[in-house]
Amino acid sequence: MNWELVPFGSIYTEPSRNGVYKSKEHHGVGVKIINMGELFSNGIISNQEMKRLNMSNSEMERFGLKDGDLLFGRRSLVESGAGKCILVENLSEPTTFESSIIRVRINKNIANPRFYYYWFQSHQGKGNIRSIITGTNVKGITGNNLKKILISIPPLKYQAKIVKHLKNYDDLIENNRRRIALLEQAARLLYKEWFVHLRFPGHQRAKIVDGVPEGWEKKALGKIGKLNYGKSLKADNRIPGPFPVFGSSGIVGSHQKSLVKGPGIIVGRKGNVGSVFWSDEDFYPIDTVYFIESSASSFFLYYALKQTQFINTDVAVPGLNRDLAHSREILFPENRLRILFEESISPFHNQIKILNKYNEELAKARDLLLPRLMNGDVKV
Repeated sequence: MNWELVPFGSIYTEPSRNGVYKSKEHHGVGVKIINMGELFSNGIISNQEMKRLNMSNSEMERFGLKDGDLLFGRRSLVESGAGKCILVENLSEPTTFESSIIRVRINKNIANPRFYYYWFQSHQGKGNIRSIITGTNVKGITGNNLKKILISIPPLKYQAKIVKHLKNYDDLIENNRRRIALLEQAARLLYKEWFVHLRFPGHQRAKIVDGVPEGWEKKALGKIGKLNYGKSLKADNRIPGPFPVFGSSGIVGSHQKSLVKGPGIIVGRKGNVGSVFWSDEDFYPIDTVYFIESSASSFFLYYALKQTQFINTDVAVPGLNRDLAHSREILFPENRLRILFEESISPFHNQIKILNKYNEELAKARDLLLPRLMNGDVKV
């Protein structure tokens, strides 16, 4: 179907805006702020947990977000973050966005924000974004180039029909994600209860030696599990297959070959520094992450790393320094309790695995439908 092509900027209600930058003393309290981590991890932003930033009323007038705003990655250490589009929807409290992100606010009288969120997930939309990405070490786009790309503009009623079809899949996926989040939260709380608050089974009878239960010790991460470097695999070189490809934002695609036997732990090295992911199956970690091999991976270590604060230390190219990460100490319990924890956590992860597989099938079905809807091949 031949829809009119217009410059993206022609449907803006106001010029695009880069996000806010404020020094460290302003962080920690105030309104929610969307950082690159949220942009990497989400398609639609509503009420997720985020960091906070102290903002004045006048700053919020300029940098505040509204439902229907589209956000684009302005600069990123990894190409998948440059130009990535997410949608802001159903905010329940004031929210702003950081300087590495571009805000676009479109005219809802002629454009459905969710339609254009989907449009930028399509082959045509992604291709147009790739055409304006520049940079070598840091990839990025500019607001000036973004407004010039040509977009399709079908009638508003048609946009709404396409959105309805695709949203059905996303609603099911989101419901499963909420269930997964609850299971992960329950697992994290169990870890904290046992190994942070030290209220593990039998803690009443435990003898405390040098501030820790007898038989426990503090071990450097490097002595528990080695952080291995991932391997470069550019998006253009990936052949879709059964094995997940992990970047610092999580799963960023799939490939016909794996690099590492599962299960394994993945730790963000560049981009979303210090992010931690678990893979039940064989996987391919790219060069923005470290991985811990199956022989050293465990649910205990996974949740211990999720609890660990990693520091972005490399100045020239921001990232996670491996030697420093290896030196971080983890409170390591005696063997009996670790085994009991693995047994207690396994049912949570079995259910998470089932829900993730279901979401993969839903996403595949949606992604097969997306280009056909956008090209007008499917009547709605």
